[in-house]
Amino acid sequence: MAKRRGLTPELYAALRAEGIKSVAEYAIKDTPAFVPFRQLPLRFKWWKVVSGVRTTLESWWVRSGETAEDVWRVLR
Repeated sequence: MAKRRGLTPELYAALRAEGIKSVAEYAIKDTPAFVPFRQLPLRFKWWKVVSGVRTTLESWWVRSGETAEDVWRVLR
């Protein structure tokens, strides 16, 4: 029998019951990494997109700070 990859209704219910800001926070955040995007429930698709955008914006913010420090160092 082929191994089923995806989020079972039982697992989804358990993760949903815990909520995003609880003990299962990391499990919920890691779920999109192990389940194909097309098989994710809408809530997890939204979370994956939002977290990807947030990560990108944070990295841009850090790099802009480093660039500002470099410019300040050159100007001094």
